[in-house]
Amino acid sequence: MAVAAEMSSDSQRGLTNEAKESIAERLSSLENLYFPRALHSSAEDPSQRKFIFLDLLSRDVAVFLERYGSQLTAQELQEFDGLKDDYEINWHLDHLRSIKSPTSAELRSRSITVKNRRRAYLSKLVNDGQYFSEDAMREREPYLHHEYVGKFQDPGSRGMARPGERWSETLIRRCEEAFLVSEVRREQQRLGIAERDWVGNERQQQEHMEEEEEEEEENEEDDDDDEEDEHKDIGARKVEHGMKVNEASRSNVSFWILWGVSEAFCHALYKYC
Repeated sequence: MAVAAEMSSDSQRGLTNEAKESIAERLSSLENLYFPRALHSSAEDPSQRKFIFLDLLSRDVAVFLERYGSQLTAQELQEFDGLKDDYEINWHLDHLRSIKSPTSAELRSRSITVKNRRRAYLSKLVNDGQYFSEDAMREREPYLHHEYVGKFQDPGSRGMARPGERWSETLIRRCEEAFLVSEVRREQQRLGIAERDWVGNERQQQEHMEEEEEEEEENEEDDDDDEEDEHKDIGARKVEHGMKVNEASRSNVSFWILWGVSEAFCHALYKYC
């Protein structure tokens, strides 16, 4: 214990009292710094904060660097160079300097580390989760999904019940579907897309086309009925005309028969009288 205290005392000789005062004074004017829960009440006053910093610099420089090293300037970090013989203090100094003023090799190593982490996380998402599933991507970007995929799909199939799905789950999915459609429509309105091209209008357009086709079919049927009625009228008139002709013919025939009978009767009377 005595040896450790002596080593700590010797290492702290590298930090002058003027440097401690300057660092503690500047840090005490900063807000939103970390303090242990037990010191929250006393850390509200700047003078109390300065006392806390001076106390920690005198007791444990490594802990001070760990907590507040990111708030120190490069010149203030140089004040701790006399303590570099301490492994923990030296590690904190190297780490803080690599963050504040990294070398080209450190920047390259940091970039490689970031890329490797991103690649590992991407592989985890691909293998373990549903992040790149169609439903998940549609929830993240409804409009992009509609532009590249959704508008080529049948919108009615999304509202149908799926095999093994409960009715409550179907209702919840339909509510989610209505929300996504509203998000797509809102984005289409913002971009100034024509209303006829808005999502959800396909069914209305289809119904309108079906109504027009039904009206055309009804009109065609009416025309056919009119033509049939006209043909019937023409046929009826022809039949009526034929009947009149037949009656006239029968009348003529009856007249000539009667005339012939009358003439024969007259000749017979004349002969025998």
